[in-house]
Amino acid sequence: MHALRPLLRKPLFNLFAAALAVGALLAPRAASAEALLLIEADSGKVLQAENATIPWYPASVTKIMTAYVTLKAVKDGRITLDTLFTVSPTAASQSPSKMGLRPGTQLTVDNALKMMMVKSANDMAVVLAEGVGGSIDGFAAMMNDTAKKLGMTQTNYVNPNGLPADGHVTSARDLGILARAFLRDLPEYEYFVHIPAIRFGKRITPNFNKLIGRYPGADGFKTGFICASGYNLVASATRNGRRLIAVVLGANSGTARAVKAAQLLERGFSQDNLSWLRPSLGTVENLVPVDASPPNLREEMCGGHHKRPASDDDDALIATNGTSGSASATGGEAQVTFFTAGLQPPLMKASELMASAPAAAEPVVVYTGPTRTGAALVAAVAADTDQQNPPKARGKKSRVAKKPDAGSDAKTEAKTEAKTDRKTAAAKPATTKPDASAKGDAKGDAKTAAKPAASKHAAAKPAEKPATRDQGAKPAKPKAATKPAPKPGANNS
Repeated sequence: MHALRPLLRKPLFNLFAAALAVGALLAPRAASAEALLLIEADSGKVLQAENATIPWYPASVTKIMTAYVTLKAVKDGRITLDTLFTVSPTAASQSPSKMGLRPGTQLTVDNALKMMMVKSANDMAVVLAEGVGGSIDGFAAMMNDTAKKLGMTQTNYVNPNGLPADGHVTSARDLGILARAFLRDLPEYEYFVHIPAIRFGKRITPNFNKLIGRYPGADGFKTGFICASGYNLVASATRNGRRLIAVVLGANSGTARAVKAAQLLERGFSQDNLSWLRPSLGTVENLVPVDASPPNLREEMCGGHHKRPASDDDDALIATNGTSGSASATGGEAQVTFFTAGLQPPLMKASELMASAPAAAEPVVVYTGPTRTGAALVAAVAADTDQQNPPKARGKKSRVAKKPDAGSDAKTEAKTEAKTDRKTAAAKPATTKPDASAKGDAKGDAKTAAKPAASKHAAAKPAEKPATRDQGAKPAKPKAATKPAPKPGANNS
């Protein structure tokens, strides 16, 4: 092999050098509004890095650190997964995406973690923060102390969920360090980062990380989005015993971030045989931080030119002409294809893989109250189901849910995550019908909802006579008294 290497090296090196030159020409434009990083999980070796040390708003990938600090407390024996925490008014008041549990509700650390990591529940992040750290500020101090110990020199936390806050920043470099630490320090708890879906009562919520169940070997981590950050994703996958971690910050859509992460991972796995040709980029810890302010992508992601907030399902932004940066930043989708599940032909493009239905998986049941099994667990699930929207009130609650505050980052995040929730849940063979309070259910079941609506109008007519009597109508003229009755009826609707 050593004798052949000089013969092979020259043409391959020339080809590789040419590819690097083309990439250098394209990278500045494509990467100006995003950061990319690909590393080996075991060694920390950097395989690709673009803007990896520029400060960035983390959004909900913050919850990786929230889970890390919480699970370290479990591992150290300060709490257990069965410890009960209580939903405080502060937790209940957090902006969506959230579970929406009432103040005073209790649930275990285990269930709160599952809800937070799959649903990206902001209220559950605060429940954990208050339970472990005593308060949001106390827990943030624990997060920052942990970041310092791990060598995350570009990170500062203000809250446990990543909702917009001054000074709440990180970088792709630091997120790569954190993901490695999670796998290294908490191997017995890593299942929390790749749960395919959860079921709470009648609601089934799939993981917002679209690689889970689609990309072969995908096994982590977490998504995030606020207007200022764009669409973020920390992802991991394992193939032939080798685990890679990809970080994508500032993508244009939920699907775009998944496609870019899949492309990074695929390149890392497929180019292993040519690693001796590539210049060494060192380890993730040795990447030199850039002293700069994080880019603010609010106008690009949520500006006035958008008719509605950007969506996790916005496939139109996955372009191949370089306008969105999704193709050129990772070498062009046409150049990277993927084997279907089982690594067998036929080959698929990245966007096709992300658009396909995820592998069938039974959702993990989550519930409120103490840890339960058997019949007690069935009863707990039934109780949570009863606490959700009663059948008669579903129509009204669905209509109220259609009026979010368009100016709020939190509401925008709720729309993005909820849209993924509905579409993915519809694609998989769920054994339980999702909650009809979701917007997609209200729209998809319009015909079914029409009948209960008609019955309500029919039931309103008998109420007209008592209403006229309350207004002092004369008994001798009941027919004439019914004419003004619709006015108070309209005011009560």
